[in-house]
Amino acid sequence: MYEINVRNDHPALYFAADELKKYLRMMLPEVGDIPVGRGEGGFRVGLLDERSDDDTVFIETGETGGEILGSNPGAALIAVYRYLRLCGCRWLFPGEDGEWIPVLDALPPVSYRRTADHRYRGQCNEGAESQRAMLETIDFSPKLALNSYMLEFDVPFYYYDTYYSHALNSCRAPEPVSMRTVKQWKRQCETEIARRGLRFHDMGHGWTAEPLGLDSRQGWRAAESAELPEELRPFVAEINGRRELYGGVALNTNICFSNAEGRRRIAEYVAGYAQNHQNVSFLHIWLADANRNHCECALCREKRVSDWYVILLNEIDEALTARGLPTRIVIIEYYETNWAPLTEQLKNPGRFTLLFAPLGRSYLEGYDVQADPSAMQPYDLNRAAPPRELKACFAHLAEWKKRFPGDAFAYEYHFWRSQYRDFSGLSHARAIYNDIRHLKAHGLSGIIEDGSQRSFFPTGFCYYVYGETLFDASVSFDSLVEDYFSHAFGADWKQVVQYLEGIGERMPVKYFSGCMSADPSRGMMYNPAMAETLRTVPEWVDAFRPVIQAHLGQEMRASDVSWRLLLAHADLVSGFALAAAKAADGEDASMDFRALRDEFSGREVYMERYYDHFLFWVSWYDLYPRVAVRQSTEAPA
Repeated sequence: MYEINVRNDHPALYFAADELKKYLRMMLPEVGDIPVGRGEGGFRVGLLDERSDDDTVFIETGETGGEILGSNPGAALIAVYRYLRLCGCRWLFPGEDGEWIPVLDALPPVSYRRTADHRYRGQCNEGAESQRAMLETIDFSPKLALNSYMLEFDVPFYYYDTYYSHALNSCRAPEPVSMRTVKQWKRQCETEIARRGLRFHDMGHGWTAEPLGLDSRQGWRAAESAELPEELRPFVAEINGRRELYGGVALNTNICFSNAEGRRRIAEYVAGYAQNHQNVSFLHIWLADANRNHCECALCREKRVSDWYVILLNEIDEALTARGLPTRIVIIEYYETNWAPLTEQLKNPGRFTLLFAPLGRSYLEGYDVQADPSAMQPYDLNRAAPPRELKACFAHLAEWKKRFPGDAFAYEYHFWRSQYRDFSGLSHARAIYNDIRHLKAHGLSGIIEDGSQRSFFPTGFCYYVYGETLFDASVSFDSLVEDYFSHAFGADWKQVVQYLEGIGERMPVKYFSGCMSADPSRGMMYNPAMAETLRTVPEWVDAFRPVIQAHLGQEMRASDVSWRLLLAHADLVSGFALAAAKAADGEDASMDFRALRDEFSGREVYMERYYDHFLFWVSWYDLYPRVAVRQSTEAPA
């Protein structure tokens, strides 16, 4: 009765057809096999006549077939998932446990066409990552209409090693992984990205190290021997009259930009990498990942860091052109490169895309603010602090766009530390929603998120809001709340929302962002008045526990997992609120936080697909250093 035919010859289209077959059979479990071929009948999966890198989906189907098309192969896969979504399917979090698939008597007719509101929609690896989590989030991405995936570093050893060494987990023995294994896993991820027609963003930091003979594969950890070989000393930045590894960390060490041979080596290295990795859609060329550490030699002082950066980028462009490579390059506005170039201009701007990376911004304010040039600090090499207020960040962006009018998008950190400041998940979801809704006002065409692949505790609502709003910025926040929570928790979903709102009121984001200290000299969590409120959290949680218990064992697996995660979350927020109350009173809460960390060390293995134990606990280090003993240096980007 049913058949699926692929209209155009591309691997991602065959994958899309197979996905359509799988979910049709799940929705219609007695329908029998559904053949996939190249004919003209049934469901026809393929490309629109008008091809574009912008994702347009077109669906026109009846009960037994019709057209499901996209403007490019990845868009066609998104079109398949949009069709399935309109038939009632939902993907609440990664993996089969996150699938909410209805059983239907018949397929509904669907007529739908939409071009995604933002061109760049994706995430970048971060946190403590397992290979299972990586593969499942790659698979999850197009189901939420995301079209991009970034893998930072040629060998992202730091992120994998943090998970497999089980940093900050007192109950799990380390499981060492090798550099070779991690590189093989990255290649596996790249293959799965390509299979889905996702745009592959690659690299980022590291270009100021490897091309010059420095090893940055240990990430932000200081080398055991930080001695810099004499032959490499002329290539690294001179700071306070010395040329050495910055803090002993190759990844954080910038170059002497005025050294033409050093720039030549980097340009040729980038071109060689691009030639050997032509599966890369966007190659990110970032500088070292540290602040106020650029070269102070007499020649380098003659130009702004961004002017030297543009000189290097033009030399990279020349090296790529010489090899006939069309590689797209992403340049970053970050740390010292927030200050736009004054004298230099990109010679081939069509090759480049600008990345706006407001590291250090507060998530208590949003993208609805206006750029304010008066908030910008004057440029002062290695002395001016990067902007933190968004009005200053956007003023810097506006200056960059005067010099570079091309495409630009944001590199954001909603799913890094800031997500853990909101124990309800609702305030942070609204912040994400509001930021996305104001992207275009600042000339930004989307976001790639630096964040954990395990950002789904206690729910996946924040991530759901992220994907859905980037695709369709007209969607209302209230409709997203109802859509997600009604599928995750069933008929009593409003009780769950009310319960989480109550947690948010008693554990305010502003307090857990370090903005309510009554005396910062006594600690960022010191606030005796707040202690009274925090001690009401266990009572609120305990009053709702019977509701959670009564809803365990749901028929829909995704709903059952959602309720079970809420039960574990109840224990975490109760324990954390009581420990925070002691800190708010000015008492030493170290042992309380440590006991809770140890308890969830034992629980992590049961819910690690959703809860990033390492990133959660290390995220509190700056606010209350004794929350956790930092076993690994946390990556800033």
